[in-house]
Amino acid sequence: MYNLKIISSSIREGRKGPLVANWITGIAKQHTEFNVELLDLAEINLPMMNEPENPSKKIYKFDYTKNWSAKIEEADAFIFVTAEYDFNYPAPLRNALEYLYHEWSYKAAGIVSYGGVSAGTRAYNSLKADLSTFKMVPLYESVNFPFFMKNINENGEFIVNEISEKAAHAMLKELLRWTKGLKLIKEDK
Repeated sequence: MYNLKIISSSIREGRKGPLVANWITGIAKQHTEFNVELLDLAEINLPMMNEPENPSKKIYKFDYTKNWSAKIEEADAFIFVTAEYDFNYPAPLRNALEYLYHEWSYKAAGIVSYGGVSAGTRAYNSLKADLSTFKMVPLYESVNFPFFMKNINENGEFIVNEISEKAAHAMLKELLRWTKGLKLIKEDK
């Protein structure tokens, strides 16, 4: 079984990201090849990067960094759930990425984006480009929600159509395939 970490990136008050993150977590748990854990950056609450050493040295001073490192190190794969803010992904996600370096390496990453007319695809493209600098393999397969507020019903539940469900399962199938292959690469140090 592979450890899949789903990272919810929005931390602002009134955020809707947890609804999207909870939805993809439920879908991921249907895939029994993965041990799934949802990590909410609002709960983790990392301050702006303040470690005195470069992350590539893997010498951490603060407990919150050591805890974050341990969580990411144990992962075999990721799904990043991202909003689109000002044509990019949220700053707290960039901050969380930059706290670490080696812990991200040789792991596959799916992306679920949401936003207005662009469905968060500009955030997706920016994040996808940045993930490769951490030696991650961002997948082509993704899930994108345009005008995502229409997916939230009057009870505050996130409701999706069959196309989005199929896209999620396709992404998870490909995520498993890459995770298996990258596990071999990661172990070959």
